[in-house]
Amino acid sequence: MGEYTKVAADAFQKLQLNAGVMVDSFTPSTGVIGNIIAATTGGITFASNPNYIDFGEDVDNVPANTWQLKRVQSYDPVISGTLLTVTAALVKQLVGGAQYGSSGTPAVTDTTHIVPTHELTEDDFDDIWFVCDYSDKNSGTGSPAPYAGYIAIHIMNALNTAGFQLKTTKNAKGQYTFEFHGHYDIEDIDTVPFEIYVKAGAAASA
Repeated sequence: MGEYTKVAADAFQKLQLNAGVMVDSFTPSTGVIGNIIAATTGGITFASNPNYIDFGEDVDNVPANTWQLKRVQSYDPVISGTLLTVTAALVKQLVGGAQYGSSGTPAVTDTTHIVPTHELTEDDFDDIWFVCDYSDKNSGTGSPAPYAGYIAIHIMNALNTAGFQLKTTKNAKGQYTFEFHGHYDIEDIDTVPFEIYVKAGAAASA
């Protein structure tokens, strides 16, 4: 073996495993997930997408990318992938700007009828959690802290900017491509619209 053909002894305690799951809520202190949003295929991709600004790039005698003058202007967090299962409520979420239709006299909301709109409302934005296994100890939970290791990504005020997409194939399942972007809140502009938890698993006590 070469001098640098090595791997750290604890490397396998630091691996992210399997495809993970998208849920509507997650409690980091207990490791308890909420409702699973949908079954997926092909895995999930997340990117934080920071946008940088260099205040020194047009200043004489200051080289570009001087770290003291570099700032993060904003983030555009994105979670994307392909869904296999949907409900009417999830289709409404995938459309983006949408509302339920109505029928009858007097009019009654029809939750099977999704009507696209040009305007976005607060109801079109939802928080999404992506939770996946992490570390070599990734099964079982305990109290007061979970034994199972996890990486959890919380995307705030998420909107599917890819719109509703359905692809069908002969003798196969329909697939729904999505691309949820997190959004800032004008009432709390300093809060970046995503956060990440990384927790190694722990051996269950006797």
